[in-house]
Amino acid sequence: MGGVGYGIDPRVVQRVALEVRDVHSLGVEIALVVGGGNIFRGIKASASGMDRASADYMGMLATVMNAVALQDAFEKIGVFTRVVSAIEMREIAEPFIRRRAIRHLEKGRLVIFAAGIGQPFFTTDTAAAMRALEIQADVVMKATSVGGIYTADPKKDPNAVKIDQLGYRQVLHDQLAVMDSSAVTLCRDNRLPIVVFNMTVDGNILRAVMGEPVGSIVKPEDQLADG
Repeated sequence: MGGVGYGIDPRVVQRVALEVRDVHSLGVEIALVVGGGNIFRGIKASASGMDRASADYMGMLATVMNAVALQDAFEKIGVFTRVVSAIEMREIAEPFIRRRAIRHLEKGRLVIFAAGIGQPFFTTDTAAAMRALEIQADVVMKATSVGGIYTADPKKDPNAVKIDQLGYRQVLHDQLAVMDSSAVTLCRDNRLPIVVFNMTVDGNILRAVMGEPVGSIVKPEDQLADG
């Protein structure tokens, strides 16, 4: 959305594409899961009286629009990309087939997962965790507009303290705003680490992938002492 207030800011899309290309050019297999809140928020519409399932489906369609915009930006800079949708719409996206998605990654293509998991009542966070597990990803990277995980909302509380690393139990117990509880639980049960970082800072995506201390990391409790 950038600074336009609604919809898609082409400059933001291009910046994201260029940063992801820098990582992809290193030979890293990358799959993106996109949300649709810049166009339509299902939960917000549901709170205003719309049927929750209908609102969630509309939100899923918004994610497809964002995915197609990203695909266009990637392919203009030479990155072969496939949009994979959990809701079938063959004219603009491939249907989600796990083995085919993995094969795209093996062939060096960038994969964009859209439409969540194709079911209402599940967030984009949960979709990201599920897709990461399905493609056997090494890590889930949650791109946000803040520097990581804090004890409180840093935009509202000037005394909020950033937490560099923590375990899944702390996230769930303290109800920290990392990902929704279903997504965190999926990652916990499968020991899949979560990196939360600020994607509005140029170069942060590459830094996070290269293992630099960017943002915060959530990982199994028995690994916290490892640094």
